[in-house]
Amino acid sequence: MKNFFASMLGTVAGLMICAVGGTIVVIGLFVALASAGNSQKAAPVEKGSYLVLDLSVNITDAPAQLDGAALLGSLSGGKEEKTWQLRTLTRALRKAAHDDNIAGVFMFGRFAPEGYGTGYAALKEARAALEEFKVSKKPIVAYLEEATLRETYLASGADEVILDPYGLVLLPGLASEPMFFAGAMEKFGVGVQVTRVGKYKSAIEPFIRTDMSPASREQLQKLLDDLWSDLRADIGASRKFSPEKIQALADSAGMLMPQAALESGLVTRLAYRDEVISELKMRTGRQGATEPFKQVSLADYASTLGDDQPAVPVEKGHAQGTKDGQVAVIYAEGAIVDGEGQHGEVGGEKFAREIRKLRQDKEVKAIVLRVNSPGGSATASEHIQRELRLAKQEKPVVISMGAYAASGGYWISAYSDRIYAEPTTITGSIGVFGLQFDIQKLANNLGVTFDRVKTGRFADAETISRPKTPEELAIVQNMVDWIYEQFVGKVADARGLPRDRVHEIAQGRVWSGAEAIKIGLVDEIGGLDAAINFAAQKAGLAPGYTVTEFPRKKALGELIAEALEGIKPGNTRAAGALSRMKSHVEAQIRALDQFNDPRGVYARLPLELGLK
Repeated sequence: MKNFFASMLGTVAGLMICAVGGTIVVIGLFVALASAGNSQKAAPVEKGSYLVLDLSVNITDAPAQLDGAALLGSLSGGKEEKTWQLRTLTRALRKAAHDDNIAGVFMFGRFAPEGYGTGYAALKEARAALEEFKVSKKPIVAYLEEATLRETYLASGADEVILDPYGLVLLPGLASEPMFFAGAMEKFGVGVQVTRVGKYKSAIEPFIRTDMSPASREQLQKLLDDLWSDLRADIGASRKFSPEKIQALADSAGMLMPQAALESGLVTRLAYRDEVISELKMRTGRQGATEPFKQVSLADYASTLGDDQPAVPVEKGHAQGTKDGQVAVIYAEGAIVDGEGQHGEVGGEKFAREIRKLRQDKEVKAIVLRVNSPGGSATASEHIQRELRLAKQEKPVVISMGAYAASGGYWISAYSDRIYAEPTTITGSIGVFGLQFDIQKLANNLGVTFDRVKTGRFADAETISRPKTPEELAIVQNMVDWIYEQFVGKVADARGLPRDRVHEIAQGRVWSGAEAIKIGLVDEIGGLDAAINFAAQKAGLAPGYTVTEFPRKKALGELIAEALEGIKPGNTRAAGALSRMKSHVEAQIRALDQFNDPRGVYARLPLELGLK
């Protein structure tokens, strides 16, 4: 008995020690994470260093958010997500051009696009910053191993484009491959009824068709042609040959082996990575040394950009007038959803509340809304637009369009002092649709049935246990028609266009940024910096104004709450074909879950354009 109690007490003591120790470790970890997310110390840059850009990242518009669950997941073996904020990249390149300690830029790796990140509009802004850097006469060296169109497009602006002797350059052009669920829904017994306005409003097609409609095929072909034309022109201009040659290369193979890539002029030479590193050592005065060539990563260099408030990046402006004041940049990146929204979504209530705060803040002299969204909830879009309209009455409101600013993304953009877009921006899609699902057949096949009593003819109209009646669908269609007319009216009023003209260019059709200027939906080609400078000038701000950003970084309490929601098991293995298929389907399901408008009415692009 004595041994039993001794053993039991020893076990209890051990458990208590483990629990206390584990608690201390977890608390320490969270404190460390919070400290990492809320403090940055400028890294010393050795004279003669190269700014190193490891492209194995996802480029987002909004500042990177410290995600406790994701970071803890990475500690348990998961893959750590790496992101760059586009504005951090462009600011770093512009500063490096005038930094005597920076001798050049070296880029390598392969992008990891996620969500709405690393779009061609963002890459165009990055290329523009590289072009500005080249004015300094400092070299830009790009090393490619297996380059997709994204890496080829960005690297084409470099002075030296070096390809691994066993590498590849993929130059197939652009493709869109939407996924269709109509057959699966019919097989499993899920009913779908749609209401829509606009013959090009194809977001509902994945649920009711097994292929693209002629109208959808027409608009997607035109959109891809516009985007591809701009990409070809940029690559051709940088590599000093015609866009037609790019097209010929794409049509002849689409996949260039090393020697073919060299002979085409897309790359300047072939070399192994160790050879390139040896050359960089020689250039930076470390030839034969065991230590790396002189370098500074983008993340470390970003800490030297002069932020005097850790969570509020600040930079010098270029406008004329008073320097007292701020330009607030709000990043509407992701699908627009009703309510607060989650990470990677644009919650109507949250964003409307933030815009209202900025409108009432006397220190904020102008607002720039950066839109990278395919749209979503019509109700949430209107909530955001309402606050922007009120803000515009008191201070300048300027729109900067990223890769996507379509449907609901255009809805929130229309009322502004000026709209900037890139030629490769996907915008327009002025149209509305409703989706109504029912599970009657699915439930019946499983032996589940429904019955009901009600006090009004339409009391159960929102049920998913049966299809909508013709009368119920007529009510929804009437609401969709009304919202569409409201959408058209808003665009006509905001853009100063005749209503009939808006009807012509609406119909749910998507347009490239280049075409959007021609039809009056956009004012000027330009990136985020152009929008910020215009807003500052219109507000009468001079050098010394600050730029603040929203969403803000999360507090420690928010990180803990997120982490406690669950940690996914890690997986460091490269994704195979089945994993990629699974990820694609999951992305479609997540997009479908964002259909949370209280009236079931949406202004949104197709679920997945699938641009490659």
